[in-house]
Amino acid sequence: MRSFLALCAIMMLSGCMNVSDMAAGTAYHMRDAGFLDYSRTQRLNNFRLQPDSYVYIAQGAFVPSGHAYTRPNVVAEQAFNGFVEYFPRVRRAKAPIGLDEAILEARNLGAHYLLYTRFAAADDNIGTFEEWEDQEALDRVGRDRSVIQVMLIETSTYYLVDTARIRSRGGFLTFYDQRPEDLLAQPLRDYAQHLLGLSR
Repeated sequence: MRSFLALCAIMMLSGCMNVSDMAAGTAYHMRDAGFLDYSRTQRLNNFRLQPDSYVYIAQGAFVPSGHAYTRPNVVAEQAFNGFVEYFPRVRRAKAPIGLDEAILEARNLGAHYLLYTRFAAADDNIGTFEEWEDQEALDRVGRDRSVIQVMLIETSTYYLVDTARIRSRGGFLTFYDQRPEDLLAQPLRDYAQHLLGLSR
């Protein structure tokens, strides 16, 4: 009888998900419910890049609308950090530049594609006791939000290969001492994965 029960237990456990799949599923539902950071990417095309593509990354000088001050080149920095994990040939502009200048620099470097980014909107809500002491506005307590726009341009033809809009919001469990730029790294890394056809 004991061996039968042990066999039944082993068969039941073999049909269950492994621990990493269960953790990924739990994290997905917690993001969707607003407990953890969440982002949504809307893409124009479902274009794929070759793994050996040379990508040049730049950011426009646009100041995001909203209540937040961000580092001038933070989107390009976070995009570079995400893309360098998947593309062996990646360069980034040192400071914000205009689109025409970015295309010219990318072409001079021999890059196949320009990833041009813009921090469209940011809302830096109160997330620490120090910020509360400065503002003391109850309606400003809560999760941060950000919106970034991305254009992927083929440098040889100036063809707009893909464009994306990434909206992110902080989670109820993670908003303490967080800023809108802290929400950018994971969705930009995900975007690099999608360009290669990889799934998370």
